[in-house]
Amino acid sequence: MSDTHQGGAVATSAPPSVDEGLAPADLAAKYGLSVSGARPGLFEYVRELWSRRHFIMAFSSAKLTSQYSQAKLGQVWQVATPLLNALIYYLIFGLILGASQGMSKDVYIPFLVTGIFVFTFTQSSVMAGVRAISGNLGLVRALHFPRASLPISFSLQQLQQLLFSMIVLVAITVSFGSYPSLRWLLVIPGLFLQFVFNVGLAMIVARLGAKTPDLAQLMPFVMRTWMYASGVMFSLRTMLADKPAWIGDVLMYNPAAVYMDLIRFALIDGYGSENLPAHVWLTALIWAVVFGVGGFVYFWKAEERYGRG
Repeated sequence: MSDTHQGGAVATSAPPSVDEGLAPADLAAKYGLSVSGARPGLFEYVRELWSRRHFIMAFSSAKLTSQYSQAKLGQVWQVATPLLNALIYYLIFGLILGASQGMSKDVYIPFLVTGIFVFTFTQSSVMAGVRAISGNLGLVRALHFPRASLPISFSLQQLQQLLFSMIVLVAITVSFGSYPSLRWLLVIPGLFLQFVFNVGLAMIVARLGAKTPDLAQLMPFVMRTWMYASGVMFSLRTMLADKPAWIGDVLMYNPAAVYMDLIRFALIDGYGSENLPAHVWLTALIWAVVFGVGGFVYFWKAEERYGRG
C-alpha cells in the first residue's frame, strides 16, 4: 500500500487483487459460478423434467380448464368442436362426394369420427407446440425451469381433451354396432405411441417457432394438407386402388394415417386388419421413437437460447 500527500489530503492505493489477470472462465470456476440459463447435460435435463412433473400436470390441467372458460357451454366445446367437424365432413365427403365407397354407413360414420378425433389430437398438439415458447415468453424469462415442460404440457393437455372426447367416440361406435371387446384394449398402446410421437413433433415445432414466430401462421396450411393426405375422411386403400403402389405406401405409412388406422381397427368391428399396412405396430413404434427421442434431443440442444434475443 502506498500513500500520496497532496494539499494535506492522503490518497491510498490498494494492493493488486489476487484475482487480477484471471480469465472470466477461471474466475467463475474459482468462485463456483455458472452461466445463467446454461444447458444442462441430457440426463441431468431429464432428471430436472421429472422433478417438474407436478408442474407439468398442473399447467396442462389449468390450460385445459381455461381453454373454454369464456364460452357459455364451457368444456362441452371439447367434444362439440370435433363432432361438428365430423358432421360437416360427413355431409360433404360422405353424402355429396361419396367418399364412403367400400364401407357401409355403420362402418363409415365411426370411421370418420375416429379419424377426426385422432387426427385432431396430433393437429392440436402441433399447433400448441409451435407457440409453446413464443407464446409464453413472460414465463420463460421470469422463471428457471426445463423449457421442454411447455411442449410436454401442451401435448398432455391435448391428450386429456382426447380422453374426454373418447366417451362420445365410444358411444357413437357402440350405437353403430361395434361393441366392446378385448380388441378395444389396443387403444391404450395406440394412443400412448401417438402421444410420444406428438410430444416429439411438438418439441420440434416449438424450437422452430421460438426462432421464427411466423411459423404459427403457416402451420394451419401444413396441417390441413396433412389431414387430406392421411385418409381422415376416406379410405386410402380404396381411393388409391388405381394409383401407383408407391403413392399408397407413402400415404398409408405416414404417422397420422398409421395411428388413425390402429384406433379404427381397435374400435370398429367392420374395419379389419386388411385395411392396415403391413407391420403397422412396428411402424407406429418407429415413428414414436424417432420423433419422441429425436424431437427431445433437438429441443434440448437449444435450451439456453429460449427467451433470449
